[in-house]
Amino acid sequence: MKEDENGFNTKAVHSGESPDPATRAHRIPIYQTSTFVYETIDKLVSGKYFYTRTSNPTIAALEEKVATLECGELAIATASGMAAISMAILSNLKKDDNILCSSIVYGGTHDLLTKTLPPIGFKTEFVDFTNLSEVDKAIKKLRPRVVYFESPTNPTLRVIDIEAVSKMVREAGALSIFDNTFASPYLQQPLRLGVDILAASATKYLSGHGDTLGGIIVGKKSYILNTRFIWAENLGPTISPFNAWLILRGIRTLGPRMKMHCENALKVAQFLEKHPKVKKVNYPGLASHPQHDLAKKQMKLFGAMLSFEVANSAAAQKVLNNLKLCALGVSLGDTDSLVEWPAYMTHLNVSKQERLKVGVPDELIRLSVGLEDPEDIITDLDQALAKAS
Repeated sequence: MKEDENGFNTKAVHSGESPDPATRAHRIPIYQTSTFVYETIDKLVSGKYFYTRTSNPTIAALEEKVATLECGELAIATASGMAAISMAILSNLKKDDNILCSSIVYGGTHDLLTKTLPPIGFKTEFVDFTNLSEVDKAIKKLRPRVVYFESPTNPTLRVIDIEAVSKMVREAGALSIFDNTFASPYLQQPLRLGVDILAASATKYLSGHGDTLGGIIVGKKSYILNTRFIWAENLGPTISPFNAWLILRGIRTLGPRMKMHCENALKVAQFLEKHPKVKKVNYPGLASHPQHDLAKKQMKLFGAMLSFEVANSAAAQKVLNNLKLCALGVSLGDTDSLVEWPAYMTHLNVSKQERLKVGVPDELIRLSVGLEDPEDIITDLDQALAKAS
């Protein structure tokens, strides 16, 4: 059976990896070296690896595996998710180019677009990407070089029509860049829906164990090669071989983990939706979600991320302070459940006016549902909510 005929879990286990040619080790070693040496100039010229900033066998295995799972041609692994997002955007911009972005994105991305890029001449406009007519108007008005979005959105869990937006961008002669961190390739493959470039954090579901940092860019061969040898080599956002090896290990169980994550999240969302102290639940798997039908169409399952609103800011703080099983932290995609307070953590640097406009009030809590028994997660949330006024 050819690799492209294999199922997702088979690809997650086998793609990019084979027994080490030097030792026949079953798992690829951690090639923890800066430099690769050769006996002669001829062998150096014909060699595949020279310096880990540019290429390394462990890192290459990770890149091949993720490119396969994301249905892309090639990939570049980076030291963090933000390194991947920054380089994917910057490598496609020239002087006076504009960026169009969905109105709600990860707080770090928002900071990049509103604080880091403007001083060097790049302007970003934000619009609601769930409203396709607004996207169309903005593209025609701004004439952006790059259109950046994510779905489901962080932390409001809105679902954007990836195929429709990508088509608009392509017809306008722009480039679409998509963050697939929340869903992972197990739930959706944006490149198959028309996206040009994928940039995501490998720290989260790809790693899945909260013990490493990494990022990934996936796209066409010509783009990835140019980005590797111009941008990555000169900027140096290289992932370490050890971190690449940890993410490789995590990806082998991505499918089973995501399935369990999603099953747990649906049960937790259904519980929260009925809880008297919860005003609103944002989860694409609920029939009440405004883009539930779209999520069913473009996602395999509905993900492990959700957010919910309680009475007010004080109530949110009480819930967060009284959780025992669910840990308070800014990350997501770990084996254990993690909660965070967007207004004061991931989106702290976004003004309150902007936050409220895009649906991130002080009373919003984000939850990354882990692999614990769902009844235990629900019990923990229930006892914490009971303490909220």
